[in-house]
Amino acid sequence: MRRIILSLSAVVALLIVFTIFSCERAITPDDNTAGDADGNLRVSVFEIEKTPFASLTRASEPASAVVTRLNFAIYDQAGTRLKLVSQQSGAADFGQASFQLPEGTYQLVVVGHSSGGNPSMTTPYKIQFTNSQGFTDTFLYYGEVTIGEEGVDLQVSLDRIVALCRFVITDDFPADVRKMRFYYTGGSGAFDASTGLGCVNSKQDVKFDVVAGQNEFDLYTFLHDIDGTIHLTVTALDATGNELYNGSFDVPMEQNHITWLSGAFFGGSGSSSTTTITGVTVNTDWAGETHLTF
Repeated sequence: MRRIILSLSAVVALLIVFTIFSCERAITPDDNTAGDADGNLRVSVFEIEKTPFASLTRASEPASAVVTRLNFAIYDQAGTRLKLVSQQSGAADFGQASFQLPEGTYQLVVVGHSSGGNPSMTTPYKIQFTNSQGFTDTFLYYGEVTIGEEGVDLQVSLDRIVALCRFVITDDFPADVRKMRFYYTGGSGAFDASTGLGCVNSKQDVKFDVVAGQNEFDLYTFLHDIDGTIHLTVTALDATGNELYNGSFDVPMEQNHITWLSGAFFGGSGSSSTTTITGVTVNTDWAGETHLTF
């Protein structure tokens, strides 16, 4: 009789666990990266409106010319993710996604970027990239969409939400420098899609291999407001990771703007030192460009 009671107890416990996981599964978001065929919400990226950081001219570009990844997410009004589609450039359907949804009003988020992986998108209020993925030029669409009896075809345009610091080294690299490390705080590696602004206090850490002819390094962040300041520590490393040179900078930044920070980084003796900004000039012909020297 004791064995029967134990067996029944085990069965009951298993049923409870099964019921719990069944309930959890019922409300778990749909991570179907292929989307829903013939869905009643069809989203296409019409263009990415941008002021290119490369050419500094205003333009609109197709998604495939600007980013390598697109993430489409549908959330309910409470912010629970219901659907997620992730795409990479080269796919036949890149820039188009379809969802089947019950009637109601939803939050739609589309993120375009060229990171090494997809951001965490569990909630629209904290979409997060990591140091290991890397931080890149990033574009966002956020809006509400209402689904009724008829299907909805929606064309969206994405806007840049990052700020860029372009660090330029004007003197020659010593032969023993193999990597450049950029560690910066004051910005964010995550953003709130409803505002397009940073939502955490991040410690962003990026390393670049030194390549012959390269003297510019791009550092992206999501600011907590339209403008802000990052504290940047730049370190030159040898082949085994030993520190050879370093400098520290407080860099003013602005969303959708580029801040150029340039100077002779290796001009000192090679010992650790703190470098301060000594001159500031602003290009008044294009408000999105600021030049700083150290």
